Amino acid sequence: MAAASDPADSVRLLISGEDRPGIVAAVSTLLQEAGANISSLDQYSTDPEGGRFYQRTVFHLDGFSAARPELERKLDERLATGLGLTWSLRPVAQLKRVAIFASKSDHCLLDLLWRHRRGELPMTVSMVISNHADLAEEVRPFNIPYFYVPVDKSDRQAAERRHLELLRGNVDLVVLARYMQIITGDFLREVEVPVINIHHSFLPAFIGAGPYAKAKQRGVKLIGATAHYVTEDLDEGPIIEQDVVRVKHSDTAADLQRRGADVERQVLARAVEWHCEDRVARDGNTTVIFL
Repeated sequence: MAAASDPADSVRLLISGEDRPGIVAAVSTLLQEAGANISSLDQYSTDPEGGRFYQRTVFHLDGFSAARPELERKLDERLATGLGLTWSLRPVAQLKRVAIFASKSDHCLLDLLWRHRRGELPMTVSMVISNHADLAEEVRPFNIPYFYVPVDKSDRQAAERRHLELLRGNVDLVVLARYMQIITGDFLREVEVPVINIHHSFLPAFIGAGPYAKAKQRGVKLIGATAHYVTEDLDEGPIIEQDVVRVKHSDTAADLQRRGADVERQVLARAVEWHCEDRVARDGNTTVIFL
């Protein structure tokens, strides 16, 4: 019987840069020389003539930990110096550390924790942070640290300083699971990790409180949700995932809110999963998703 492969020897290689001939051949040759076996390779070019090139490669290399320094040297030499590409290596078994922010709504937060506990989301949940104490008892059974950080509207910076104290060096991703506070540009610059947000797709048509009641008044036929990376421009960051569900004229505003919550859970879970599996490449204000 063959020995089971070591999960630590399964690796993702991400590449981006200006498209030009020979990139795929260079990567394949380099990995072959290293003794690696490619299990999947996805690529995309925004334009073969001077566009941006993106590639996600998953490979297996026995003894990767020992081989890594030499492999990285060759990647620098042939891809970075030789072809002007940016690259990164990450063992599949090295899970991203995630902090989840929430307020009073629990549907997205608890769904992520439940999927994580079932092994459906490849990540480590480092902490939950909330501007309310309401959800602490809901989170307790998951054995995840819960930090209550109130936000004083007259001094938001105090809360952000506390957030940064908790996050720095401890997380690779922040997820806003219906966190109902504005994220400032200063926080985004200092946290130095991506931030993913979920919102109902009524924005910007139904801004403000009671979006589902407003949607009911307008007689909408579809409701949905959008997960995106957070930028300084409110709700304008690169979109990762979206979905919709059809509704009926007889649905109440409460029906719309319930069905909207279902969509929000699914969309956010997919976005977080894809990010944690390195399937998302940012291209300006849009994204390339390798599925």
